[in-house]
Amino acid sequence: MDKRLPYYMTYPMLLPNDDEKSMRRDLDYMKSIYPRTAKRLLPYVEEECDRMEYSGSMMYDEYPDQLQLRMMCRRIYDQASQEEDRPGEWLMDLIQVMVYHELCQRRCEYRNCGRRFY
Repeated sequence: MDKRLPYYMTYPMLLPNDDEKSMRRDLDYMKSIYPRTAKRLLPYVEEECDRMEYSGSMMYDEYPDQLQLRMMCRRIYDQASQEEDRPGEWLMDLIQVMVYHELCQRRCEYRNCGRRFY
């Protein structure tokens, strides 16, 4: 008996979705271990980014307008500051970091979406 594997089985081909699924799984895990304050802010950040996610949105511009980004963060801050005991500059800084990270993630997904050929 010949126990050699066929050529096509020696180098397993990764499916295009596997990489995306593993990246999404990693991102979801990282979000699950956020500190409590960041976990409370996450729904506000995602909701605002969902609202801004449409074709031609400024979030997909090569250089998004800083004023618009600050206005997004201010809307989130206004909503979230009602729940916090002592909102301050730290809360705004945290919101900005979370919004910019979420925008970066969505921009990457948007760019990679056009590369699919199936």
